[in-house]
Amino acid sequence: MRKLFLITASFIVAAASFAQKEDSIMIRRISDEVLTNGKAYDNLRYLTKQIGGRLAGSPGMVKAEKWGFKTMSESGADKTWLQECMVPHWVRGGKDEVKTIFTGKGAAIPKTLDVIALGNSMGSGSKGVKAEVLLVNSFNDLEEKKDQVKGKIVFYNYKFNPTYVTTFLSYRDAGQYRGQGPSRAAKYGALAVIVRSMSHSTDNNPHTGATRYDSLYEKIPAVAIGLRDADWLDLNLQKGKVMVQLKTNGHFLPDTIGHNVIGELKGTEFPDEIITIGGHLDSWDNCEGAHDDGAGSVQTMEVLRALKAVGYQPKRTIRFVLFANEENGLRGGIKYAEEAKAKNEKHIFAIESDAGGFTPRGLGFTVSDEQFKKVLGWKELIAPYGCSEFTKGGGGADIGPLNKELGTPMGSLNPDTQRYFDIHHSRNDVFEAVNKRELELGAVNMAALIYLIDKYGL
Repeated sequence: MRKLFLITASFIVAAASFAQKEDSIMIRRISDEVLTNGKAYDNLRYLTKQIGGRLAGSPGMVKAEKWGFKTMSESGADKTWLQECMVPHWVRGGKDEVKTIFTGKGAAIPKTLDVIALGNSMGSGSKGVKAEVLLVNSFNDLEEKKDQVKGKIVFYNYKFNPTYVTTFLSYRDAGQYRGQGPSRAAKYGALAVIVRSMSHSTDNNPHTGATRYDSLYEKIPAVAIGLRDADWLDLNLQKGKVMVQLKTNGHFLPDTIGHNVIGELKGTEFPDEIITIGGHLDSWDNCEGAHDDGAGSVQTMEVLRALKAVGYQPKRTIRFVLFANEENGLRGGIKYAEEAKAKNEKHIFAIESDAGGFTPRGLGFTVSDEQFKKVLGWKELIAPYGCSEFTKGGGGADIGPLNKELGTPMGSLNPDTQRYFDIHHSRNDVFEAVNKRELELGAVNMAALIYLIDKYGL
């Protein structure tokens, strides 16, 4: 009996060793294909240079969707389609301006500050807003100064916390001032707000992003300001009074039709089990959207292309999705989840790339403890390609609705974060800021994970 047990145990160990070797060989084939024949970088060049900014509702969005459909098909999808959804149509409407008209005691120092209107914000009207600036360093500071706010332009000078090594924690911390700041200032009678850009950068590029108005209060104009000008404004406000003329033109047009671009490889054994991989195709209008999220979009299609190129036939159905309207509405991610729920689809896992095309460092997972234990068993297969940090907690805005509506386990590609917020939502998010090698390695790591989940399930 003992001899039989030892023979069985030896067989299991040998089988596991053989499977691991087989997996290692397949992942190496996928990696070699991406790093030798990859199309992601050239696809990103076309998306950014020939199409450029592609905010929901814009002509750029329409061009990007047509390009995405064509490129997804050419990448080898068994089936490609457009999933319609209504998207918001906010337009900037012109140049955003903030000019000082009085600085300090009796001194007129004209200076044009480098600003950009926050997404979804309402414009100032043709006459603009002329008012004194009130320095506010936090929401607690706002409450202490609430009696001084009426008739002023509130300047939120809340700085990105430099002590967080993971910069997304700094972004989460500071993001409340962009999202809630205008309405919280309007509550006390502010005429407009200026928000310090959410960045550790040393340049002066202002960073936009969506704001959210509280229906209880007036929708006042809101701009983000470059960091150097934020420091200049802070310094002068500490010396005395500063008055500015602020003008923005943002407004909404009626909702319009947008689309998720979806490609699919049909599963050969479990076609009803669906794995989703994606990024969002839209970007802000003030940039090329190379890192946010052109990188995730082209990595998604590169995973598809590479799997087809090596002749891989998935057991489960793999969906490749370029989501619509992540930046200022999330309508694409919501629609994808709604339709999946309505069709009673079985989504076993979803992963998103929306943290830039930088060097891959890890993978994050929102899964059960048992599933995470299984995933950890694959770490040594993936780690040689960059993702050596496997952490609990991961996903993304676009696949979040899948998790919420269907309970779908989800994950995220986690690149190095140190440079992302130098670029995020600003005019320097351009093709030239993306490194070809780093971009391709991100696709390799996602492809490796998708392969393993498809083969073994969760």
